[in-house]
Amino acid sequence: MGALAFGFAPTLNTILRRPSSFLRRSSASRYRPVRTRTFRYPKCTVAPSPDRTSPLPSVSSETQAPLTFQDAVLRLQQYWISKGCVVWHPYNHEVGAGTMNPATFLRVLGPEPWSVAYDEPSIRPDDSRYGENPNRLQRHTQFQVIVKPAPDCAQELVVGSYHALGIDTCKHDIRFVEDNWESPALGAWGLGWEVWLDGMEVTQFTYFQQAGGMPLDSVAVEITYGMERIIMALQGKQHFKDIIFAPGITYGEIFTQNEREMSVYNLDVADVERNNQMFDIYEREANMLLEKRLPVPAYNYLLKASHTFNVLDARGAIGVTERARYFQRMRALARNVATLWLESREELGFPLLSANASPDTESTESRASSQVLKSDSEDLVLEIGVEELPSTDVAGAIAQIQKLLNQILREAHLSFSSVDVTGTPRRVTAYVRDLQTRQKDEVKRIRGPPLRVALNDGKPTKAATGFMRSQGIDDENSVEYNEEEGYMYATVQKSGQAALDVLGEAFATSLFGKLSFRKTMRWNGSGVSFSRPIRWLLCLLGDQVVPFKYAGVTSSNTTRSLRGSDGFAADVVIKSASEYHQVMRELQIVLSGENRAAHIRKEAARLAAEIRGNVPQNYLEGDLLSEVTDLVENPIPLLGRFDPCFLNLPEEVLVTVMKKHQRYFPVVDASTGALLSGFITVANGDANLTNIDAIRQGNEAVLRARYSDAAFFYEKDTEDKQLSDFVPKLSGLMFQEKLGSMLDKVNRVKLIVPKICGLLHVSGRDSDIANLTAQLYKADLATSMVVEMTSLAGTMGRHYALKSEDVPSEVAQAIFEAALPRFSGDDIATSTAGAIVAVADRLDSLVSLFTVGLMPKSTADPFALRRAALGVVQTLLENDFDLDLSDVVRLAAQVLDSESQVPVSSNTSGVVVDFISKRLEGYLLDVRRFPDDVVKAVLAVPRNSRSSVAAVRLCESLVDQQQNNAEKLSKAEETYSRASRLLKSLKDVSTEELSKTSVQEDLFDCKEEHYLWDSLKALNVDVEYSSSNYSDVITRKVEQLCEIKHSVDSFFDNVFVNAENQAVRKNRLVLCSRIVNIMASMCDMSFLRTV
Repeated sequence: MGALAFGFAPTLNTILRRPSSFLRRSSASRYRPVRTRTFRYPKCTVAPSPDRTSPLPSVSSETQAPLTFQDAVLRLQQYWISKGCVVWHPYNHEVGAGTMNPATFLRVLGPEPWSVAYDEPSIRPDDSRYGENPNRLQRHTQFQVIVKPAPDCAQELVVGSYHALGIDTCKHDIRFVEDNWESPALGAWGLGWEVWLDGMEVTQFTYFQQAGGMPLDSVAVEITYGMERIIMALQGKQHFKDIIFAPGITYGEIFTQNEREMSVYNLDVADVERNNQMFDIYEREANMLLEKRLPVPAYNYLLKASHTFNVLDARGAIGVTERARYFQRMRALARNVATLWLESREELGFPLLSANASPDTESTESRASSQVLKSDSEDLVLEIGVEELPSTDVAGAIAQIQKLLNQILREAHLSFSSVDVTGTPRRVTAYVRDLQTRQKDEVKRIRGPPLRVALNDGKPTKAATGFMRSQGIDDENSVEYNEEEGYMYATVQKSGQAALDVLGEAFATSLFGKLSFRKTMRWNGSGVSFSRPIRWLLCLLGDQVVPFKYAGVTSSNTTRSLRGSDGFAADVVIKSASEYHQVMRELQIVLSGENRAAHIRKEAARLAAEIRGNVPQNYLEGDLLSEVTDLVENPIPLLGRFDPCFLNLPEEVLVTVMKKHQRYFPVVDASTGALLSGFITVANGDANLTNIDAIRQGNEAVLRARYSDAAFFYEKDTEDKQLSDFVPKLSGLMFQEKLGSMLDKVNRVKLIVPKICGLLHVSGRDSDIANLTAQLYKADLATSMVVEMTSLAGTMGRHYALKSEDVPSEVAQAIFEAALPRFSGDDIATSTAGAIVAVADRLDSLVSLFTVGLMPKSTADPFALRRAALGVVQTLLENDFDLDLSDVVRLAAQVLDSESQVPVSSNTSGVVVDFISKRLEGYLLDVRRFPDDVVKAVLAVPRNSRSSVAAVRLCESLVDQQQNNAEKLSKAEETYSRASRLLKSLKDVSTEELSKTSVQEDLFDCKEEHYLWDSLKALNVDVEYSSSNYSDVITRKVEQLCEIKHSVDSFFDNVFVNAENQAVRKNRLVLCSRIVNIMASMCDMSFLRTV
């Protein structure tokens, strides 16, 4: 294996960088150049290896007999051999994916180049289906390709490989859909895409950024093909068993027994306790091997531990929080293995690293242009050509470039008529009309040193001559000595520069260098990070190229078309900026997102009407339309159908699959609103070449497969089962190792719920509903449907509850609401029972996870506790539950202390209350958008920070006062603050002590004290208030402060509060506290900004 790995394969990177040669290892372990002919594609040069010159099989047309499974593997092997890859072998350990083969995980580390291709049987116990499901296998085949460093035509090579399999990619919809891959167990992540063929994910494509917890200096590209999916599509099969593996034998005849028996083991008989023990043993063995400095065998035991975890997960023995703990253990092993492997390769001198390899270096320098534009103004076009941007980044890039480009042109003193920025997944374009081609000449009067420094006996000093040199002046006639102002001035004439010379550097530094994205990646030796790789830069001012270089790409007058059948787009020369939009139209590239969206809406409505339906308006205006719009350059909407029998599945399941998994638009009956057996998908490509029927059939097959999966899960969940039957299974689903199973969590919530009902004085039917909901609200976590589609938690609980004979409909709805809110902007529970259980569940999570030390960190919140805390705040507010957080958190802590083996420290409740209060503050500022002074004033009162209802109602009341009662509020604030500021400055006495102290009239020694005290006694400050009358109370207290303003002003203007007599001083401070106490229970007015 060592000779195969190291001895005979040129790296693809070497081939691409050196079109005339590649490096071959000689017997003397020296590298020598070998001449070879090259095949040149746009932007990419590929050379075949002279050691493996066997030709590729002829590419069959789609009308010929389809490939067998083994032929397809052979085709891919030969294709990637022709691109310079080593053919590796499947690893001799169970791995969950080709990524885990050491040919990927270990070899992507370090600086050594590496290109490899291999098929890998991938074992995923959670996908076990007893061989019955047509599309799911616990053992499936991936074909894995690694190229390091990543070439600049990796996407094109992937599409070209489909052509090698006999797929005419011009006729099909090939799409790159964002997929930000991460392996928590391996401490690895990367950015890239799922590659879709007519709606079916057939390949994953990833630029590795990190492995083993270490950033990768040399970025590798990983290409992973799902072989069974591809072959089923090529052969037109609907069940994996029917795949023709080789002439005369099917896939099912080879693997069905294996699938059935391994599924029984993975899902039914694998012993949870023994597998937990095996995980511990494998972990200890791996650590021992690391101590012996043996990274390869240590990695083998990490793979064993990983597979054991997957078995436990399939058995339902891993909870959400416990999963994170297992990942931490595996990630620590992966990090240590990676570190030791890299050290061992360095000790060997990195044998695969060529001595004369020179990495790319980034340069942003622009070249001065020798061209002269004859016109005073020309149009400018800047096109940033990229590999497919995530849909959310398209809009982000457009907005940023619009702002930055306007700023750059203004700062460069170049006038223009307009800036229009548009974007598609593969290009973001800025078009500037009537841009000034040259800066205007300027005459500037620049101030120099003072005359006392600039002149000595009327003659220029060194300071004066130095100033003249700094301004490039050698003629004293350009200098003025202004005695009136007392300074020396220089008159400087600055010739304007050509826009061609100014803009290049500005674009490289002030435009590209300032763009930011949600996630960024590196892809070459330039070190530049961007959303996705930049592959071309078109920049024209009139008919002249604006010269600059960024990320290793030099600007030119060339754009690219849609991709061709070999994966490569044609290079298209733009002669002048004014021709750009016309060329785009001829290339069928719709630059405007608004135009793409309008076309999709129009065609979707027309197609849906063909089956007497329509697409719900919220889909044609919301996030789904935005995403689909920015997944395509030339949208081609089409209507697909699915078997009406699938309409027997819950509508939520059908819609979730269509929207979330496939980006389809559901179609409903125009009259009744009922879901129809149709959908709208949007293809991308050349409308003249695209085979609409083939794309439709492909998408229908994908949806059929997904719905068959869903039907399998649904049947398994509902066959002779009630929702309550799943509750005991929660005992096998770990919540957290110290806190027990998910069933243990449910049992705690069952005890918290009646206590909250008591605090809210909820009884009777509502109390009964809440208690029954608490027993069942997590049951759907043990169902197959939710295990497969976790976003349906709560939704399926409601559905299965409605199908259960012993569950009232109110409980079913409360089960659904207990899961709310699931994400930002989601609905909030509105039924009393649903809200109480939602709050109880989140309180238990917060208190229990804080107790075992799993509170969020500044950069990570793996258990989504911030979202849980915000959910508590929003649910209490939405349902007007005016509860003190201290009370409900204390209840949850008491239950945890009594029902678990985990000791709850005395300060846990306070820490959790403070944590939730911080979320309340963020909610008031960021969601409700209350002014910060109002929020500070309200939350300065401790009780308000513990009650979302009180905090919101008081903020609303103060804002209303600011808007509608500003004059009185200002007087009230002034009255309040005169006393408040004094009290806050005290260090020897507390305001709490003063509030409890009685005023002693016998200590008054001036009339102002009597006057103030009489005014205070005349007020009725003990006003009863609740969530329903906060506004009235605030209004009344503002009026009271206004009523006593004159007496307060008189007191502070004429009385020295800090008298020498301490008894008198304290008595006067008590009077001050009485002023503050008028509003103290509501807010601290000293924070308010008033007019």
